[in-house]
Amino acid sequence: MGGMMNMPWLSKDVEVIESTDPSLVGVFGKVVDETKGTIRISNSSGIITMAKNTIRFRIGDEEIEGSRVRQRPEERIGKRYRRQ
Repeated sequence: MGGMMNMPWLSKDVEVIESTDPSLVGVFGKVVDETKGTIRISNSSGIITMAKNTIRFRIGDEEIEGSRVRQRPEERIGKRYRRQ
């Protein structure tokens, strides 16, 4: 584990693959901001803010469970994650 979970996500392509809100599944765009609890992406529809704990998403070839990365980007980058 690790990989993209420990890298800065700004300007990376992200795709939502699961969500408690079905309208978010399949949303694709570039990360423009990240906070402790949210991730903001920009695409042709505009900027979309999503709660991390309600989505599972893909950056590159790595799938990330949003609820596991609920910390500030600077805290997430240095954190060690246990395998799931």
